[in-house]
Amino acid sequence: MSINTVAHLNFRGQARAALEFYQSVFGGQLLVTTYGDFGMPAGLPDAGKVVFGHVVADNGFRVMAYDVPGAEPLPAADAPTTRRENGTTITSEPFFLSVRGETVEEVGALWAALADGATVVEPFGPAQWAPAFGMLTDRFGVTWVLDVAAEYVPA
Repeated sequence: MSINTVAHLNFRGQARAALEFYQSVFGGQLLVTTYGDFGMPAGLPDAGKVVFGHVVADNGFRVMAYDVPGAEPLPAADAPTTRRENGTTITSEPFFLSVRGETVEEVGALWAALADGATVVEPFGPAQWAPAFGMLTDRFGVTWVLDVAAEYVPA
C-alpha cells in the first residue's frame, strides 16, 4: 500500500491568495475551485471563496487549502503565535509546515521567497543539527520550518 500526507490549510477568505503565493515560491500547478463553481449563487458572500484548492509541484511540494465558509478573519489578538525564547520555541499553534532540501542554496532561495511579508521566528542560518535552519510565520499566518538535510553518516 502507498499513501500520501498533504497539509490541508484552512483560511478565512485568504486561500486563493495563499495558494497563489505558495505557487510563486515553490512552482507547480495551481487548481482553485470556488463555492460558486459548485453552484452557490454568485450574489452570496462565500461564492468567490475557495472550496477546494491545491498546488502540486514537480519538486515534491504539495499543499491544499480552502476557505472556511462564513468565517471572518481572526482578530490579531486571537491569531496563533510562535516565538523563540531562551533557545526554545514557544507556540500556540497545533502544527508547523516543514520544508527540507538538499542544499543551503536551494532552501535559502525558498526562505527568501517565503520571508516576503513574513515574521521571522528564527533567522535562516547554520544550526547544530543541520547546515541551515530557519523558522518564519508567513503573511497568511502559517508557520514554516525550513532546513537543509544533514548528511547521514552510518554508525
